[in-house]
Order: sequence, then structure tokens, then C-alpha cells
Amino acid sequence: MENNFYQVGEKLVQQLVNDEKLKISFGAESSQFIRFNGAKVRQTGLVDDAVLAMELISGKRTTSGSITVSGNVDQDYKNALDELLRLRNDVSQLPEDPFIVEPENLGSSREEHTGELPDSENCLEDIIPPFNRVDMSGILASGRIMQGNMNSVGQKHWFATDTFSLDYSLITPTEKMVKATYAGTNWDHEDYQAFVGKSIEKLELMQLPPKRIEPGNYRTFIASAGVADILRMFSWGGTSEAAIQQGESAFCKMRNENIRLSEKFSLSEDFRNGTVPRFNANGETAPELLQIIDKGKLVNTLISTRTAKEYNKKSNFASGGEGFRSPVMAGGSLNEDDVLNELGTGVYLSNLHYLNWSDQIGGRITGMTRYACFWVEDGKIVAPIENMRFDDSLYNFFGDNLEAVTDRARMNPEVGTYEGRELGGTFCPGILLSSFALTL
Repeated sequence: MENNFYQVGEKLVQQLVNDEKLKISFGAESSQFIRFNGAKVRQTGLVDDAVLAMELISGKRTTSGSITVSGNVDQDYKNALDELLRLRNDVSQLPEDPFIVEPENLGSSREEHTGELPDSENCLEDIIPPFNRVDMSGILASGRIMQGNMNSVGQKHWFATDTFSLDYSLITPTEKMVKATYAGTNWDHEDYQAFVGKSIEKLELMQLPPKRIEPGNYRTFIASAGVADILRMFSWGGTSEAAIQQGESAFCKMRNENIRLSEKFSLSEDFRNGTVPRFNANGETAPELLQIIDKGKLVNTLISTRTAKEYNKKSNFASGGEGFRSPVMAGGSLNEDDVLNELGTGVYLSNLHYLNWSDQIGGRITGMTRYACFWVEDGKIVAPIENMRFDDSLYNFFGDNLEAVTDRARMNPEVGTYEGRELGGTFCPGILLSSFALTL
């Protein structure tokens, strides 16, 4: 696919006229999907999909489009050329863009990661047996994902990786659930069995009589998956420089009022794990490591070149939406095995759900507790709690109320497939809070 992409792209570049410039992106996957219900296979299939997207620039005008790629160079070039001609007709009728991002050649790159994926023919012998005593529903997605980028001034980037994820829920007879995702690039049967075993232990606890707790502030532990849900909110009106400049960011207080979070909280955009490409849709390569929050202090934001032009800033080559692509929260000193003892009496939250800003400028986030969430007394789980709504500010739970951070950052993968399998995930530990507001 790499050679096909470059062949089609180079042919398109040869068709440019006058002052036209072209940026070309490519995304493809070769995936196996297996859907489970009742711990049995209900559907399986293989998907090969590829899309080529183009951005045509003519003077100070720009427009974009895309085609589906077949793998036949001649046919793909014909379809791409038709799309280029359509863009050429459209772009002349559009207004000028004062912050247009021109293609540059800042150097090319090529990165390939080969993993050990579940065997497509025999993987069920690994996957199903650990669930033989429980009701499991889920989806296995496994295979190779490829992304490429090139432009009319000679820059080329290519990224490919092997990944898998088994996103599943375990369900009790009374329809209480435990949710988990086992993911990575190298399938490890023993590690997988241990991972599922912990989920089953939580499922057994979910069958205890539930406890309803009253609204209030509780000593709380939020596991890595729940922390990841919170950190994903930062890509939506959080650490975006444009959002801060426009007064729509939850981090405006940190920039404008010099408010700091806890010294225990550090967050970075870190591409060193190799799970996502460093280049963006413009073909710009982000720094390998960019510290965003360092021991509670906002030291950088995500700045796209377009935002840099508009607000006279220096770009760090963030994506166009200035969201996180490879977020990593630093671990702390709390041993995961000691979490319940350190919590003492309070709430243990495995997952959160339906998150949204309730007061974006104030940094307040609302959502629901979900799946395996428990009441803990004297360091022991005594009952699952009924679903509760929470509403609290990041300036509290990542600020003064952040008591401890676990010593291991876990990967919480992106499992979306809306326009193709997503890459990467959020690496983060769990957090112990002296207080967390459950409101309803």
C-alpha cells in the first residue's frame, strides 16, 4: 500500500498547474473483527479499507476532498485525478483564507512496528476459555493500521503498526456489568488470562447487594480507565491554544490567573511509545515529547500552525483540532496493591461514563459512575454502588484533593471504528482523592 500511495500521489503532483500546491493524506487498515455475545462468536469478518484525502491550495484559497482506494494504481489515479479536477473547479469560487497553512518540506520519515497479533485462525482457543463461566459480550479488533502523508514539495511520511483490542463487558444475571479492554501489540496468553481473571473477580463482587449512597463529597479512588475518560475531556476545550485565546478553555485560569494544580499531576504529549504517528494531516512532525503540565503548572499548550499564524505564536505542530494524540500522565508512588488500604472507607470507581463540561471555564466536569464501582470500608470492598452522577472541578481533583497517584500508568486504548480503527490511547495511572463530589 505504501508504494501505491506514493505512485498515485506523485502522478497527482505532476498534474498541478500555475500556483497550485497539494497535501495528500492516506489511511488504511487490514483488520479482523469478531463479535461475541454470551461468550460465543456471533459474527466474524475481515476488513480491508483505504482512503486517500487531498487538500488543494491555489493562491490563498483551499479546499479538500477524498476517495476510496482500491489498490489498483491505475484505477486509483483515475479516481484521484477526477477528484483533483473537482477541487480545482471549486477552489476558484471560495474566499481567501488569511491563515492558510502552506505545504513545506521539513524532512521525510518512515516508521513501521511489527507486533505479535492473535492468530486469525486459532485465536478463539485463547480468547473464549477464560470466559466459560460468565456472560461476556464484546468485540475483538486486530490487524495492521497504516497512515501516510506527502505533499507537492517533496515531503513524505509513512507509519504502520500492528495492534489488537478486545473490548468486552461481563454481565451478571441481574444485568450488572464489568467493562474492560485488553489491548496491545503483542498478544501474551498468560497476561491475558490474568487480566480477564481480575475482571471476573470484580463481576463476582457486583453480585453482592448494591448500596445506595447519598449525594455528597467522598474519599474516592478513580482507576486508570476512569482517569483516561477525564483526560480525554482535555482535548475538547482544554489544552488547545486556540480555545484559550478564544476564552473557551477550562485552562484559562491557569494561563490568566496563574492557578496551579497539584504537584503530583504532570501530563505530556509523548510519542515515544510509538502507538501513533508524529506527523499530522499537514505533514508536520510534532516533538517527540512535549510537556503540557509539569507538577501542576501549565507550561505548554497544543498549538497548530493555523493557530500560530492567527495569534502570533510558535507552532508545536499539533493536529488541526489541537487535541491530544498521545497523552501520558506521569505515575506517582502509590502501589496499586495498596489502593484499598490507602482508600480506607470511601468509593472505588473503575469507570466513568457520559462525561461533559458542566462549567467549562470553571473546569467542572459532570458524568456518571459506571460498571464496577464499589463502596469500600476499612480497606475492603463491601458492596457495589448504584449509579451516581458526579460534578466536580479539575481544579479540585487534580488540585488540592489529589492525595496520591498510583505507580503504574496503564494504556487505555482508543477503540472507535467510525471512520476506521483508531490508533493510540491514553496512558495514565489511577488517582486517590481526599474528596470527590457525587451529586445525584
